Amino acid sequence: MIKIKRDVNPEEVEELKRSIYEKIEVIKENTGSEKDIKKLEKFDSMLSFTESKSWDDARKARRYAKIDKGLSYYQRFKMAFEGDVDIDPGRLMGLTDGIFGMVMTLLVFGIALPELQIASYSDFVAFISTLTPTIGVTIVSFVLISSFWIYHHEFIKINTLNIPYLWLNIIFLICISFIPFSTSLIGNYSHFFLSEALFGLNIFLALVAFFLMYHYADRRNFLEDNPSKEEKNHVVHTLLILMGLTVIVNLLDFNVSGNFIYLFLLVPVISTFRDIWFKMKS
Repeated sequence: MIKIKRDVNPEEVEELKRSIYEKIEVIKENTGSEKDIKKLEKFDSMLSFTESKSWDDARKARRYAKIDKGLSYYQRFKMAFEGDVDIDPGRLMGLTDGIFGMVMTLLVFGIALPELQIASYSDFVAFISTLTPTIGVTIVSFVLISSFWIYHHEFIKINTLNIPYLWLNIIFLICISFIPFSTSLIGNYSHFFLSEALFGLNIFLALVAFFLMYHYADRRNFLEDNPSKEEKNHVVHTLLILMGLTVIVNLLDFNVSGNFIYLFLLVPVISTFRDIWFKMKS
């Protein structure tokens, strides 16, 4: 941080200004975020504003000192917030696998047995028929969760992590953890459109969280395989297609029939065929 003496000369003021410009350029080279670039442009404009004023050297020097102080604070904050943390990525993967396994198990517990003892075969058949929609949506949810697990292991292979990425992964796991609840809503209240809308929203948010997690890991160079631009575009476009499918399914549920929820079974089909097609072109 720049310290100002009582008496300064024009050469010292120019040295202060040059030092700040050099610091801004160093930060720009080490960041790929448009938000960070815009933040640094504000420091640039503050410097330009100071240069345009016909102030004496002492006043300009004090102004440059304030700019440098703000820039130094911004730099330290970024290093503390986005710096790598001493956590083995394998532990995060272990946590992720554990939650996926627990969520898959909880799906089956959403299929409840009757409260009263069934005495006749006809009553048993009637009970099974009433469970058909619940079993169907449970299978859909299991397939979706399995797809998310595959995507996570296929695309999210990281060699290091930081606090923002850690929480993006946790937000993704929160979305996954709510799938058994949103699935049980359809099983018990399928006659309400809101139950299906909440399920669709749950899946959509999980896709968005996964997209943000992948994008951030790529921007911070956390991905250990160092995927090519074509590979990254393939992953992003696949996720965008699945988001669009989620919106379409919700619209069809609302306007046509609740049975359109089974279109979610296209998720692994679409991603698998896109993956095969991409590998054939590579």
